[in-house]
Amino acid sequence: MEAANPRILTINGGSSSIKFALFEVADSLRRILEGGVEGIGQPGANLWMRGLNEAEKSSRLVTVPNHVAAVDVLMGGIEDRSELRSLAGVGHRVVHGGPNYSEPQRITADMVEELRRLGPFDPEHLPSEILLTEAFHRRFSAVPQVACFDTAFHHELPRVAQILPIPRRYEAQGVRRYGFHGLSYAFLMGELARQAGAEAALGRVILAHLGNGASLAAVRAGKPVDTSMSFTPTAGVPMSTRSGDLDPGLLWYLARTEGLEAKRFNEMVNFESGLLGVSETSSDMRDLLDRETQDVRAAEAVAMFCYQVKKWIGSFAAALGGLDTLIFAGGIGENAPPIRARVCEGLGFLGIELNETRNGANAPLISADTGRVAVRVIHTNEELMIAKSVAQVLDLRTTKQV
Repeated sequence: MEAANPRILTINGGSSSIKFALFEVADSLRRILEGGVEGIGQPGANLWMRGLNEAEKSSRLVTVPNHVAAVDVLMGGIEDRSELRSLAGVGHRVVHGGPNYSEPQRITADMVEELRRLGPFDPEHLPSEILLTEAFHRRFSAVPQVACFDTAFHHELPRVAQILPIPRRYEAQGVRRYGFHGLSYAFLMGELARQAGAEAALGRVILAHLGNGASLAAVRAGKPVDTSMSFTPTAGVPMSTRSGDLDPGLLWYLARTEGLEAKRFNEMVNFESGLLGVSETSSDMRDLLDRETQDVRAAEAVAMFCYQVKKWIGSFAAALGGLDTLIFAGGIGENAPPIRARVCEGLGFLGIELNETRNGANAPLISADTGRVAVRVIHTNEELMIAKSVAQVLDLRTTKQV
């Protein structure tokens, strides 16, 4: 019997979810299965899967109090499937790589210990991601695992963009701007080169990954110049439940007036702020757009988001010395024409002009023919980037370059 093509499993763990995708290494990387567990730690968590066609889609309620339980449920759902045969590698999205990890690499015991030491850098993600790598190692002890770091894309930021304006001694502890959404940004730059050519990818580019987590990045000559997130993913533009940038004096004010402790403040700015905090009703941009004509709080949340994204585009255009391409990606960036229109409104002085029809249709190119800046909508694919990295690290070759 002919041996099956090798398969790569990608794991994208969040604070309350685990997404997976299974790729076959053939002529190219082909996604053959995907799914996830959503609502970890909450009642009514959901396990869903989808195969190569819609008929293979399934969904059921599960009980998953933590990530370890979620892995057990997830693996119980897929390990007996024929698609999982010939598993050659598992790739994990690791949100924070700290100062030392700038390339995807095989997970070792030493790496896991280093990631544990980095736990205080990102307590919302790193501990659960470490649990995921350990759980998959127990299930597939002979299958190599690869860590793909979301900070890697920004590793070579110019020093002026890395430095934080606090006492220099903290830099020795690794405190600096790191930036996140790097897997998404790497994919978007590759897609820009594929769709518009190498010259466009070597120009002055702003990438706007706008979803539940939202950030922007400035890229020139294919190299990172700056990014809105900083030491943690809480910084930058307001997000679904994250505050984005705040006056640091607010912590001291709330500590004095309400006795708010640092841990509670961290919970507030990560899980109770942003769109949810301002609207007081929802963290979902779709809900807010539906309600904005009846609820001033929803309208203000939407306006705040668009205003802050617009400001970052302007500041990054200044850092780049102009702008050639603006790319929208992420759940909001890819699917919300009103948000893109409001963000770009008034940016004609930068050469940004949208075509209303193209924008309303979520077309790949939404800029007007008269606009100097190419404005694009590109569907990001972090899972494919993870799979490509695993294939490269483990030397799993396809007949097409990965």
